[in-house]
Amino acid sequence: MRRSLVFVGAGPRGTGILERIAANAPELYEGSDVDGLDIHLVDPHPPGGGRVWRADQSPLLWMNSQAQDVTMFTDETVELTGPVVPGPALHEWSGRDGRDFLSRHEQSAYMRWVYEQAVAALPEGITVHHHPRRALRVTGGHDTRQDVFVEGLDEPIAADLVLLLQGHLDAELDDEQTELAAYAERNGLVHLPPDFTADSDLSRLAPGAPVLVRGFGLAFVDLMVLLTEGRGGRYEGDTYHPSGREPVLHVGSRRGVPYHSKIGYDWTGERPPLPRYLGPAEVDALLARPGGHDFRRDVWPLIEKELGFAHYHRLFTAHPGRTRIAWADFDEKYEACAPGSPELDALVASAVPDPADRLDLTALDHPLSGVRHTSYEALQDGLRGYITDDLARRHDPGHSPDLAVFLGLLSVYGQLVRLGDPGDWWHGFFSYLASGPPGPRLRQLLALSRAGIVRFLGADVRVSAEDGVFRAQSPTLPGHVTEARALVEARLPQPTLARARDPLLRALHAEGVGETPAGLLAVDPADGRILDRAGVPHPRRFALGPHTDARGAGAFTRPRTNSPTFRQNDATARAVLDFLRTSTTRGTHVPDQ
Repeated sequence: MRRSLVFVGAGPRGTGILERIAANAPELYEGSDVDGLDIHLVDPHPPGGGRVWRADQSPLLWMNSQAQDVTMFTDETVELTGPVVPGPALHEWSGRDGRDFLSRHEQSAYMRWVYEQAVAALPEGITVHHHPRRALRVTGGHDTRQDVFVEGLDEPIAADLVLLLQGHLDAELDDEQTELAAYAERNGLVHLPPDFTADSDLSRLAPGAPVLVRGFGLAFVDLMVLLTEGRGGRYEGDTYHPSGREPVLHVGSRRGVPYHSKIGYDWTGERPPLPRYLGPAEVDALLARPGGHDFRRDVWPLIEKELGFAHYHRLFTAHPGRTRIAWADFDEKYEACAPGSPELDALVASAVPDPADRLDLTALDHPLSGVRHTSYEALQDGLRGYITDDLARRHDPGHSPDLAVFLGLLSVYGQLVRLGDPGDWWHGFFSYLASGPPGPRLRQLLALSRAGIVRFLGADVRVSAEDGVFRAQSPTLPGHVTEARALVEARLPQPTLARARDPLLRALHAEGVGETPAGLLAVDPADGRILDRAGVPHPRRFALGPHTDARGAGAFTRPRTNSPTFRQNDATARAVLDFLRTSTTRGTHVPDQ
């Protein structure tokens, strides 16, 4: 009997799993008694890029990473059981400068090529079928083949194993968004809920009209681009020339500032030896705790000390003139101090004379805490000054401890994979520090601010719906109220099972599959098998991605960083092949599709 796999989702995660199946097949598939294998990719979008990285979107939209920081191929730094199969990073494949931020069109072409390479590397007897449709539900027990019902097909696809790899998901509105949408409908207003910006109906935002924007991350950057250059505006140097078709964007968020600029210089010299305070031994200890562990109480202090170690290692070794003692002495004393303790604060104050050289994660996370402006103009000037300073710092190697903290964040993410999903706060904090926009985008933001197209609201923005309009206020500018007839929620929807519009995931939620406290699909961290409410893994169902507690730091990885995504993909691919090689399958024949 031919065996069958179904991938629900054929974007970067599905492509990565396919590459790992091809890499591991010589060991675990070839020579086995498997009489052929069909891999069915169920995704309305083309394989490779999937929805987010599809080719048919605006050419104005860029990747958020330099081309040299994007790869789909393993290297010798990745701790995996299967073989390393090297391949070109994006800049090597495209022939572009590694520092360039390429368009999503170019990334889509790279992803398609990676997908085609993975298919070509599969051994004889494995056939890949793409179904450009949506999966609706999956049925079947632990001991029988699974039936995957697909929109538009008369018969389900029977599968030995099912892998849910959907990526970012649409979601039903939460209670607040439902109330705002109903209010907008009653009052003839525009409300655009959280969404993938490239798919939002931005034509509803009228030229010249004020628009409240809640969210200052990467979704806002896309919104900014599509509503300015996308409507015919243009830049000459640091000056923006409007087309007259742009709305006026009043933007605010919890922090009130955009994500930090991408760092614009390369690492030189000695790297901090990471992990140091949050490594495999510490993770083992956390996993062994009776009653489990709490992220804020048990994990965050270790993260804080790890990031501090990375920061000060770089400061003392690369900029010793800005310190008072030798690194070895500081390192010994730092190790003895508890995270966040007065002793640690005293050590840093005595050894690092300039407060600007000290790492303060709380201040970084709340940059406008306590800041109050007395006029609207002062707020705009203040935010432009903040962004200008951030750009200068993130492109100055004299501040290279910032890059060391970035490396520390990557190291931490690699360890957190084993502990389960740490929650939205951590993912937001990571993105704010490590996954901000390209520097040129922030220079464009400054130009738009000077042109009056983008206006800043401040931190802890509160939006209300009253008197037939939307209103926004911030304690950064006490007493000031901004009114608009349009509100845009510039962020992705929360990927919870309960509100996912994906019918298959909603069906799993209704059946009572295991979920995290945050509403994500619970999976076995060892190989991605889906857990039931009792914590028992389903032997025939796997899931990886942002809708699970096995979500990673992003769709792609930097070369030579021991990517947890690659480790997850390899473990899942090997578990899949091992199941096919060793199991005795009962069930119906896979119908021709």
